[in-house]
Amino acid sequence: AGTGGLALLGLAPSAPSCPHGPALLFVKTSQGKEEGRRFYACSACRDRKDCNFFQWEDEKVSETRLAAREEYNRNHRPPFTHRQNVERYKNFVLLPLSKRRFCQECQQLLLPAEWEKHSDHQFLCDISTAQLKSPSQLLYPLENKKMNAQYLFAGRSCRFLLDLIIDLGFRRVLSVGTPRLHEMIQSKASQEEDFKVRSLLLDIDFRYSQFYTEDEFCHYNMFNHYFFGGEAALETCRKFLYQDNGERVIMVTDPPFGGLVEALASSFKKLIAMWKETEKEGHNSREMPMFWIFPYFFESRILEFFPSFAMMDYQVDYDNHALYKHGKTGRRQSPVRIFTNLTPSMIVLPVEEGYRFCTICQRYVSSGNQHCEICNSCTSKDGRQWKHCILCNKCVKPSWFHCSNCNCCTLPNHTCEKTNAGCFVCGKAGHKRNTCPSLS
Repeated sequence: AGTGGLALLGLAPSAPSCPHGPALLFVKTSQGKEEGRRFYACSACRDRKDCNFFQWEDEKVSETRLAAREEYNRNHRPPFTHRQNVERYKNFVLLPLSKRRFCQECQQLLLPAEWEKHSDHQFLCDISTAQLKSPSQLLYPLENKKMNAQYLFAGRSCRFLLDLIIDLGFRRVLSVGTPRLHEMIQSKASQEEDFKVRSLLLDIDFRYSQFYTEDEFCHYNMFNHYFFGGEAALETCRKFLYQDNGERVIMVTDPPFGGLVEALASSFKKLIAMWKETEKEGHNSREMPMFWIFPYFFESRILEFFPSFAMMDYQVDYDNHALYKHGKTGRRQSPVRIFTNLTPSMIVLPVEEGYRFCTICQRYVSSGNQHCEICNSCTSKDGRQWKHCILCNKCVKPSWFHCSNCNCCTLPNHTCEKTNAGCFVCGKAGHKRNTCPSLS
């Protein structure tokens, strides 16, 4: 698209569907030219190799092709329904340990009658109750960055989040794409009698339906707010949000970082609207409490859609991510943060991990994040101490310097060209082409 790009127009009422639910409407844009032709593409997969659904908006699709598409979507449904999976699980837990098998190729719990069919597959034997309670460790992570990117919270981050949720007095967690957090809550609830927190997992990974009942898991696509289980699943979610008059519920979401921010924001707003329907006095002006976990360089994009949000300094780490691991320093620190609409001073960060409270900003910040007298704020985004540039009138990364040609702070080895100040696709600063929010 050269200097142009793609703009998301959103969900159209009559949108065609692919195996991931209703497609999203996009338009090709090129700088200085009028809008290009509109087209539908898969909401969840940004790589055509994963889902090649494509249709021009004004295209007349023949009956034959419609029928073929229906057939294709049908064939790409999971082999069992959620209800069937719940029944299978009940039978599975009754089996003696020696008969409990999990097929690694099909990512499926196997009943003895099915062994024959999977005889040439790799499987795990003697599946313990502990393993069944930790499906995120039993299942292979789907590491397709753009669609599922199942990077799972490291134990440390997961425990921190859960402790924070409990300390803040929440009793219900709508876990949108956070299987590990959901798992930790479920596991505590089954082991500790006085543990009162409950969780509902909404996730595009249908494999979880093998381990959770219809009240604990909904197959959900957070890019188009689509419940694969239809009205019944929607009702489960609504009921979960309505309990206790909608009080003491928080939504925690950890979307794939390659995901389109505006598509996610649109779905989250629909979940918030669903919560608001609980029709309580004084609810209309309020937003459902929320933790959106995302890299710090998306801050401006998130604030565009949720102006009430603030970014916390806490670094969220992942178990199976090569870069985002705890204990690394400098550029290697995790860029993932918590964005929230809760009052920042309420979010207490662990002092033993190097966070401190800034009395002026009234929030916890990382120890390297020094308060800038001129900006009157703790300005660092990446954990390092930033420096103030008088000419730019803002704090910048310590490795940057002011270039008089570009008239802004930038890396020492940059080439003086306007395009380099921002992204090649949209021209905005703060991110590179491959993480551009306007790319689809």
